[in-house]
Amino acid sequence: MAQRLALRQLLSLTPRTLPLQGQWMLPGPLAPRVPAVPHGRAFGTSAACRSTFNVQDGSDFQDRVVNNPKPVVVDFHAQWCGPCKILGPRLEKMVAKQEGKVLMAKVDIDDHTDLAIEYEVSAVPTVLAMKNGDVVDKFVGIKDEDQLEAFLKKLIGA
Repeated sequence: MAQRLALRQLLSLTPRTLPLQGQWMLPGPLAPRVPAVPHGRAFGTSAACRSTFNVQDGSDFQDRVVNNPKPVVVDFHAQWCGPCKILGPRLEKMVAKQEGKVLMAKVDIDDHTDLAIEYEVSAVPTVLAMKNGDVVDKFVGIKDEDQLEAFLKKLIGA
């Protein structure tokens, strides 16, 4: 709760009221001027954000994974799973390197138990490779970057 409040306060600051690195802003005319960012705050998305998404429900999974013309890597994970916390970012980074040739769907098994049962997920992390709505490959557990790269290249057909 305290983190959300601090984030809300930080986001409410305008560019002129943000402190310079390592110092606090002085009020009034003595305050150093910081150039305003056009159109307010500037936010961007990385390639990882564009190619990775969280599944919201069964119909979202059907639309964005099963019916997707692109190959999709499906990461079944859980918040409490230590190995998932290691594999997830590693896999996201490798998917982002593919520059849109493959997408990544993240499915939290605690939120979407029905999908985990349907795809016979018995341990996490479980990663499925799906093409045209069919599971074409699968692995369970952590893999190193070379193994992940080989897994993705096999899925893409490169």
